[in-house]
Amino acid sequence: MANEQLLDKIRSLSDLELATLLCLVAREHCLIGTLPDYVDELAEELCLVASKTFNLTPAIINCHSHATLDEFATGLLVPQPARGGPPSPTHTRSASPYHLRHEPSSTTGGPSSSGGSYFPSPAPPSRPGAFSPRIGPAAIVPSSPSTTTHQPAQQPQIANFILAKNLHLAPRAVQIQALELLRTRRIFTRTSVQTAPKQFLFIAIIGAPSPTQARVTPHLNDFFYLSHWHDAEKDGLDHLDAELSRPDDNISVASSDSIIKRSSSGLGPLPDHEPAPQPHMTEDDISLLSQLTTLACVDVDVLRYQMNVVSHLRIHRAVVGGVTPQATRCLGYLCKSLAALHGLGFVTASLVGLAVRKVYGHRIVMVGEGGMMERERSVQWGSEGEAVGVVMGGWGVEEVVEDVLGMVGVPA
Repeated sequence: MANEQLLDKIRSLSDLELATLLCLVAREHCLIGTLPDYVDELAEELCLVASKTFNLTPAIINCHSHATLDEFATGLLVPQPARGGPPSPTHTRSASPYHLRHEPSSTTGGPSSSGGSYFPSPAPPSRPGAFSPRIGPAAIVPSSPSTTTHQPAQQPQIANFILAKNLHLAPRAVQIQALELLRTRRIFTRTSVQTAPKQFLFIAIIGAPSPTQARVTPHLNDFFYLSHWHDAEKDGLDHLDAELSRPDDNISVASSDSIIKRSSSGLGPLPDHEPAPQPHMTEDDISLLSQLTTLACVDVDVLRYQMNVVSHLRIHRAVVGGVTPQATRCLGYLCKSLAALHGLGFVTASLVGLAVRKVYGHRIVMVGEGGMMERERSVQWGSEGEAVGVVMGGWGVEEVVEDVLGMVGVPA
């Protein structure tokens, strides 16, 4: 069971932070929907969540209907700072996607800029006026061999925290490329193969009028671990509001003119006299929650209840798809993760109901979507599609989930 200090941290998290934490614990990805007018603000809020709460490096990709594969691949990358000192003879390619062999290893007790964490610390921007090793006067000014400083060029790497704004507007080829990135954890560019870091989270931010319309292409949609609808007017944007209320605030909500936008929220260098802020959730916290998730027990009655809910969703007359084996796998793991976050060593029926709402909210396909009324059960037996459509006009994903949860008996 998690200690009381960790439980206090979890209780203080917002809904967006909890959704992020659940994905980090499971090493999965999620879809977050909001109204179209709040997409930019939500992206800035999630950038602050990444940098301040979890100490991750965020990158924002602004997707649109004319986005290309090259633009998408470029938006995933963040530049790495040049490292000073003479080149190390052991500077070879490492098996880790971002932990190079010439860096001190946290397992050996050596010092590290991130304190031994596999969450890479945000990289400070380069100094104004600095020249590239290959460009500018620094490349042609002679220097003494004894005073030459070697700065090997660092290849850009995939950011830990990717925010794809309006991914549903991107062409199908771009969404398929995103699916391949999530499946294989790597992406091919024109010059190299980029591998995702060990701690990697991809969040699709979808602007839609309602939660049921916040979706992407079917296969990519099914690959997302969970979904969350954020009402900015009701739930607020805690981190962004706090930053905007500061007199020296430099954060501004950027426009969507470019497909790629880097967030500078909390990523700038700190003055020498100020210590680096500690993340609210550390590596040890997330690792402990992952271990507790795997150790959580599921009673046979609760497991039967979980399978009954899945079966009733699959045979519901208003549902024509979306209750997939991938969703069932995500449901089982999310139930255990929620138990760990609640300080329990076992899964309860109420946690199953909460997990069902998060796992199937973006997956369930209704009979009224895309002209699928002919697949409704009574229509196949001779009923008129228009009449059935009138009767089922008030059904939505939330109504179906609540109907099934009320229909299936809860174990005592």
